[in-house]
Amino acid sequence: MSIRWTYAFADRPAARFEEACAFWTAVTDTRLSELRGDLKEFTTLLPDGADPCVKIQGVVSGDGGAHPDFAVEDVTGFVRDALRLGADLAAEHDGWAVLLSPAGQLFCAVPWHGEAVRPPVVHGSRLDQICLDVPPSAYDTEVAFWTGLLPECGSAPGSLPEFHVLTPLPGLPVRLLLQRLGTERPASAHLDLACADIDATRERHERLGAESVARGGHWTVMRDPAGGTYCLTGRDPETGGLPERQGFRG
Repeated sequence: MSIRWTYAFADRPAARFEEACAFWTAVTDTRLSELRGDLKEFTTLLPDGADPCVKIQGVVSGDGGAHPDFAVEDVTGFVRDALRLGADLAAEHDGWAVLLSPAGQLFCAVPWHGEAVRPPVVHGSRLDQICLDVPPSAYDTEVAFWTGLLPECGSAPGSLPEFHVLTPLPGLPVRLLLQRLGTERPASAHLDLACADIDATRERHERLGAESVARGGHWTVMRDPAGGTYCLTGRDPETGGLPERQGFRG
């Protein structure tokens, strides 16, 4: 089933929704749409001169995380394919659906509304990836599920044994990276930004209220002002490609 556009959803506690909105609009150089939902819990980050690909949701329970939305021409067909491959239907709405992967990762199928223009790189970075953090016992099943659900995406092992990359068709703004966790815990997800200069981006984000949590070889784990974890990576923000060096994440 062809994916026509992809969205990255930042899920944050409802009590900290305004903090999340203020931070992520500054990071992505966007403005907020009108709030949507029964509790005004949804908003879209609107860039100038391009189509949006990032949204924020205030969740009433839990710490949040992230999830992908797939914009397709045939929502019913996409849901049918997902269920056949092992997904569960969590909720069905008028024209869109909430699903769970075999490991329990939430994702949504939504109608495509003609989105086609990818937002540009801003301040040397681009939010372009959702990393699915998968427990070891479910990793192989999860890789097979996402590879089967997104057959038009390139599917290949990442630069390290614990990663698997699903590269989208050219023009789609958000891709998936699967990460095999070192311990058993429920599946989750976080956002990744590709950065021309990780340290410069980190410093800017810290000025906006984020904090650095940990550093890897070529990535930095951050926490935003709403408590959500995300990562800065040294991938090329224009292409998403890896630099010519070893030990790289994703």
